[in-house]
Amino acid sequence: MKMKSFGRAAAILSVSTLALVGCGESNNPDAGGDADGGENGASSEVAGTLVGGGASSQEAAMTAWTDGFTSVAPDAQVNYASVGSGGGRDGFLGGEYDFAGSDAAMSDEEWESSKEICGPEGAFHIPSYISPVAVAFNVEGIDDTLNLDADTIASIFSGEITSWDDEAIAEHNPDLELPSTPISVVHRADDSGTTENFVDYLANASDIWDYEVSGEWPGEIAAESAQQTSGVVGLTSETDGAITYADASQIGDLNTVAVQVGEEYVEYSPEAASQAVASSAPVEGQASNNMAYELDRNTEESGAYPVVLVSYHIFCNEYPEQETADLATAFGEYVLSEDGQATAEGAAGNAPISDELRDGAMESLSAITVAE
Repeated sequence: MKMKSFGRAAAILSVSTLALVGCGESNNPDAGGDADGGENGASSEVAGTLVGGGASSQEAAMTAWTDGFTSVAPDAQVNYASVGSGGGRDGFLGGEYDFAGSDAAMSDEEWESSKEICGPEGAFHIPSYISPVAVAFNVEGIDDTLNLDADTIASIFSGEITSWDDEAIAEHNPDLELPSTPISVVHRADDSGTTENFVDYLANASDIWDYEVSGEWPGEIAAESAQQTSGVVGLTSETDGAITYADASQIGDLNTVAVQVGEEYVEYSPEAASQAVASSAPVEGQASNNMAYELDRNTEESGAYPVVLVSYHIFCNEYPEQETADLATAFGEYVLSEDGQATAEGAAGNAPISDELRDGAMESLSAITVAE
């Protein structure tokens, strides 16, 4: 497997803010609630404002969580800026945000830097949801799902395949009449966890992708670009012949690719994405309560969809103030709760985390403390 490199851009590019009113029962004994990890994990006693920023792919889920929280704790508020995963991590490490939303885990270097603001154990990841990354396209004359393998997808996005009737595409779709429309690749212009997960798939599942795995699209590839998930989906929807990658919950009416896994072609679904994560191993070497995953892009497990992301919330193990520690724990618990996961699933189409994953994440959140 090729090694990852996690280059980050410092610039924060397009910001939109969601005001979330929410909280949850804290496993922190000082949080003012009885923590039971139950169905909604809610506590009306948590108060104050928690500030976060990061992945735009979380926007639909964030809105859903807002609807689920509004009447729970009127004295607690969470403000979230959709600045992209890289911008969220940069803001978190710079002290701008109390937590970050990210579709990619921090690098070891970022985790070492987090010790400056989060204490000796640094920051840790909590999975907020699992989502497939759809390879989505808009081509007049193709109204069906396309079957493609990793090499063909990589060849399209690298610019080696330039027409929709190319033999490599036709080989996987013998029953389709493919038009000669030129292919227009659309990628994220901002530092994006969705980009990092998609490129990680191309680098590990194909034999031809030789570019660095990063949240930034390879500059050597000439292609169209747009800011945030909504931008690439919008540009692809407006362009005949366009293809992009995006969180599947936000692709609208675009057609999609079924990815070859073993001898079958697997369409994206929350269940198929969750199955791919279940076959993956945890990241090692960071905080003892860390719950980030090294995703297996080469899985041949039947029914697994390997173009997947785990969207994380990144918290400090140690906060300077009790109020922030309480809010971080409470918010994290609501997101993990059955109610929070079901609400996000209904709005965003993500795969709810398993009971086993929830139990482990609740335990990780209970480690949040206050600096002495």
